Amino acid sequence: MSDLAGKIALVTGASSGLGERFARVLAAAGARVAIAARRANRLDALAAELRAAGHEALPVVIDVASVASVRAGAAAVLEAWGPIDILVNNAGISIQAKLEAIEEAEYDAVLNTNLKGAFFMAQAVARQMIAHKREGRIVNIASIVGMRAVGQLSSYGMAKAGMIQMTHSMAREWGRHGINTNAIAPGYIATDISAEFLATEAGAKWVGALPRRRMGRAEDLDGLLLLLCAGEAARFINGSVMVADDGFTSM
Repeated sequence: MSDLAGKIALVTGASSGLGERFARVLAAAGARVAIAARRANRLDALAAELRAAGHEALPVVIDVASVASVRAGAAAVLEAWGPIDILVNNAGISIQAKLEAIEEAEYDAVLNTNLKGAFFMAQAVARQMIAHKREGRIVNIASIVGMRAVGQLSSYGMAKAGMIQMTHSMAREWGRHGINTNAIAPGYIATDISAEFLATEAGAKWVGALPRRRMGRAEDLDGLLLLLCAGEAARFINGSVMVADDGFTSM
């Protein structure tokens, strides 16, 4: 299931957190991995590590909030390696604020990065897959916050809820081209993006309410990622939103 030899993968938000972990996992499974983010120095360092371990890595600076940057980045991967087989749509930001305190610029930044950026990134990759008649896999990294309301994370939740609906739409329209689009909805995973919230009293209460009283780890998502990126093993999985939250949403 985890043999991705010969596949070309693009991971957004790969300069840290879950994106960095996803890039390492796909590379270890044999994929050639294009790592994308805004921070060129972090990408170069990760690419050097992956190459030193015997993997193929291509750093590509992409700001997903810019459609022009998204399209240029996808084109750069195509020019360097060929059409992309796997997209892990992971780039995202969050703000912590009460609904009445959110400013327009903050709202736009979250929605433009987490939803608009994810859509146009998937579109750019799907266009390659369709044009080159390549079956592909798109994995959108959603969140349980897109499935149930969490105080002071409303704009992030709106964007992730939109991503879930986007996943269903892509699966329906692109499935006929052999493109499987699914989403992973993680629960509370210890990453850079969750650090600010977890440092608050509210964050500590959330951790205390988790079934095992602990945060998830990035590696807890490895199995789902590899399943959804696989070929034959995942052929009939399309349009699914797979929750990985250690039972939190069942409470």
